[in-house]
Amino acid sequence: MIFEYWFSTIRKLSARKKYLLRELIGSGKKIYYIEETEITGIEFLTEEEKEGLKKARKEKTKEQLKEEFYKMQEHGIEFIPFFSKEYPPGLAEIPDPPFALFVKGTCPGAKKRAAIVGARGCSGYGEHYTREFAEVLAAAGVDIISGMAKGIDGTGQRAALNAGGKSYAVLGSGVDVCYPRDHIGLYMDIIEHGGGILSEFPPGTPPLAMNFPMRNRIISGLSDAVLVMEARIRSGSLITADMALEQGKDVYALPGPLDSPLSAGCNHLIQQGAGILLNPKNLLEEWGIETNVLCRNTEIKNEKNKKVLESTDDLVYSCVGLYPKNVDQIAQESRVEIRKLMSILVTLELQGYIREITKNYYIRIK
Repeated sequence: MIFEYWFSTIRKLSARKKYLLRELIGSGKKIYYIEETEITGIEFLTEEEKEGLKKARKEKTKEQLKEEFYKMQEHGIEFIPFFSKEYPPGLAEIPDPPFALFVKGTCPGAKKRAAIVGARGCSGYGEHYTREFAEVLAAAGVDIISGMAKGIDGTGQRAALNAGGKSYAVLGSGVDVCYPRDHIGLYMDIIEHGGGILSEFPPGTPPLAMNFPMRNRIISGLSDAVLVMEARIRSGSLITADMALEQGKDVYALPGPLDSPLSAGCNHLIQQGAGILLNPKNLLEEWGIETNVLCRNTEIKNEKNKKVLESTDDLVYSCVGLYPKNVDQIAQESRVEIRKLMSILVTLELQGYIREITKNYYIRIK
């Protein structure tokens, strides 16, 4: 397995070329010990790829590879090549599957798996419905898969964990490199709650820009369906949606305001025939997942939320929406005196019901 690990780390070779080369030669070990004259005669490799392979063979000795491989295992990182029984079956069926995966934690294993993706700089509207869909789906036993980016990705994955579900992050870096660093808490919690961090890039790989479009095919490949919550017309989320369609996966989009650039990509997907996300219960019913118990639990949770808020707090909360409102507008609608209003807004924010997104502008998040 050490030589398969070595072979998987050669950056000059694409996953497809690695498949072809291993099929031709027979194993990673045979490729490591291949004669240079044999490499020269391999027709499907470019000259640059041939030189990259020759160089990779000389970079590390067998002993160095052993030390590196065992050190990786000591850090809880599992190496899963495509021929391993642990390799996710759905991923093996996509047009361009990764040669191998590096995994910290576990691989997705639920009967239904959904990717939730969207804009990094999401709106309160996108954040609210991402949280709602992720919580309900995760509570119903659906694995939530994303890229752990800021915005929609991280919101959906955190919501899945809060609902007692499992989440899986596919990185554009090595699995030992938490990116963005601000999400180190989410990174640790995903593993702690039984999920996993996955990547096709070897440990230590930095989050290079060219890696992220490549990882998007793995996000969709691991999933049965891709949910796009907010996306601009030109965005990584639409790339993921396109890849999902090429892989034969279902794509859904959350409709949004016609004048919102953050919803333009979603509205375009719907126009092209994507499924419309109206509410998570309908989605679960479409997938044949029981929702009765889930609905009762949601009703109980909502009732608890109502009981926590006092009457004036509830009045102020009802005046805060999914789009930003300033203090003067909230005061005018609620008819609450400014000094008291500011105190209530602080309380609501501390309780996790609203958020101040810029000075004196608030949105609802629960």
